Amino acid sequence: MEQPNTDLMLIEKILNGQTDQYSLLVKRHQRFVFTLALRFAKNREDAEEIAQDCFIKAYKALGTFKQTSKFSTWLYTITYTTAMTFLRKKRLDTSSIDDEDTFIQLENHTSGFMANGYEKKDGYKFLNEAITQLMPDDAAIITLFYQGEQSLEEIGASLNMEPNTVKVKLHRARQRLREKLQYLLKDEVKELL
Repeated sequence: MEQPNTDLMLIEKILNGQTDQYSLLVKRHQRFVFTLALRFAKNREDAEEIAQDCFIKAYKALGTFKQTSKFSTWLYTITYTTAMTFLRKKRLDTSSIDDEDTFIQLENHTSGFMANGYEKKDGYKFLNEAITQLMPDDAAIITLFYQGEQSLEEIGASLNMEPNTVKVKLHRARQRLREKLQYLLKDEVKELL
C-alpha cells in the first residue's frame, strides 16, 4: 500500500515543477482555511474569496516556506493576514444602515445561510452560531485551537503573538464563548417550552 504524500513531500514536488500537485495541498487544507476565513468574514461569499486569495498567495510564496513550522501553521498565518486585509478594505466600502436594501440583503443572506445546510448537526449548531458572534480574533483562536488542533505555539506563530498571550486570549475567548452559548441556549429553552 502506497503511503500518502506529506505536505513537505508535496511542496518539494511542486517546487521541482510538478505544479499539479498543488491541488492535493489545496484539497487537504481547503475546508479548514474556509472555516477560518468564515470566522472572520461572517458570510460565505467573502470567506470563499479570502480562501481563494490565501491559496493563490501561498502558491506564489511556496518557495519562501521555511520548514521551521508545519505547512498548516504557515498557511493559517497567510489566512489570518489575508482576512484582516480583506476586512480592512471592506470597511472602507461601507453603506448606510438606514438603507432599506441593506436590510433586505442582510435578511436574504441570513436565510440563505441557514438554508444552505451548513450546520447539519444540532449539537454544533449553537456552538458555531456562538463562535460567529465572537470578535474575529476570538473566533480565530477558538477555531485554530479546537478545530485546527493547533498548539499555543503554532497559534502564536500564525497570529504573530507570544504563546502566553495566546493562552490568555484563549481563556478570555472561552469565557466570551460560554456567555454567548448561555444566551443562545436560554433562548432555545424558551422556544421549547
